[in-house]
Amino acid sequence: MSQPANLEMRKFLAPEFVFGPGSLDLAGRYAGNLGASRALLVTDPGVVAAGWVAKVQASLDEAGLENVVFDGVSPNPRDAEVADGARLFVEADCDSLVAVGGGSPMDCAKGIGIVVANGRGILEFEGIDRVAEPMPPTICVPTTGGTSADVSQFAIISAPEERRKIAIVSKAVVPDVALIDPTTLTTMDPYLTACTGLDALTHAVEAMASLGASAMTRLHALEGIRQVTHNLIESIQSPDDLECRAQVMLGSLHAGLAFSNASLGAVHAMAHSLGGRLDLPHGECNALLLEHVVAFNFDTAVECYRATGEAMGLPLAGLGETGAREAVLGAMRKLREAAGVRDGLASRGVRSADIVGLSRNALRDACMVTNPRRPNHRDIEAIYEEAL
Repeated sequence: MSQPANLEMRKFLAPEFVFGPGSLDLAGRYAGNLGASRALLVTDPGVVAAGWVAKVQASLDEAGLENVVFDGVSPNPRDAEVADGARLFVEADCDSLVAVGGGSPMDCAKGIGIVVANGRGILEFEGIDRVAEPMPPTICVPTTGGTSADVSQFAIISAPEERRKIAIVSKAVVPDVALIDPTTLTTMDPYLTACTGLDALTHAVEAMASLGASAMTRLHALEGIRQVTHNLIESIQSPDDLECRAQVMLGSLHAGLAFSNASLGAVHAMAHSLGGRLDLPHGECNALLLEHVVAFNFDTAVECYRATGEAMGLPLAGLGETGAREAVLGAMRKLREAAGVRDGLASRGVRSADIVGLSRNALRDACMVTNPRRPNHRDIEAIYEEAL
């Protein structure tokens, strides 16, 4: 006998986190609390240039902790980069990880932790609950308002030789501590702000309609939708407005807590396939796919998408299913275009000839399992075609 969603048994997992300006300055204190003495600091050249790595290093130095920097991380972190980082971790006799950056450094750091703890190549851990040994003590300092890798059970790694991405989903890859400092968002350029913010919105929308959703995850999903929808454009237009940046970062946090526990859906499965095959930016892929996947799913999760629209500020009372559908899809499209993410996948180099392979890899992605409507191969092809 089925039960109401709020009576079903569910678990909810989250790391310890500190939110607010100045929280990244606590990196040394928290690393010391975790027993660290020599950390591998995982980042990328852009974050180094922005100055955030130096600030985290200063915090580690003040606490008397040594660190070694690994900044060889690409926008879509590769399996070879994970292997390089794991090798440096062992050679430098590190005992902990500190990731500073967006989703790429944080996912790479998680990959390094998995490999170091389990002694096998990162691609062997694809799927759900396949990580036997926990990572070394790990601290994440996110510098974008979108990926939420700092609070999630997910790590996404590219396998260039196979032209795909793998999803690793396990509570073993949840960081010990997330230091979420909205000040770091002030150095993002407008387009990165747009893509990462729309990534956060996609997390929340997919978590809302996920087959793994619960009353708790939907609370976080709806708040994530509200915060991102109402603050993203202003944060693009006024990059130094710390209050606005903080609201976007808070929205990303809520969205991350939601999807980490409810999982995602076809948008992410399809975006992972695009990123793996064509090395495209993840947030941009999500932004271009979202409205098309919601259109495909809408009839299967009408109430979830109505609640999504209301959280976006739409007056849906009195509208029938068709009217609500058009209003929600229109609002998503309008927000994306206002943020500056325009045109379609074809303008990013995706060709019709790519679609069969893209669809095949999307269907095998772990995120597809919790999509509210089960698609077949032709369904996924059609969505890609619409997004061209």
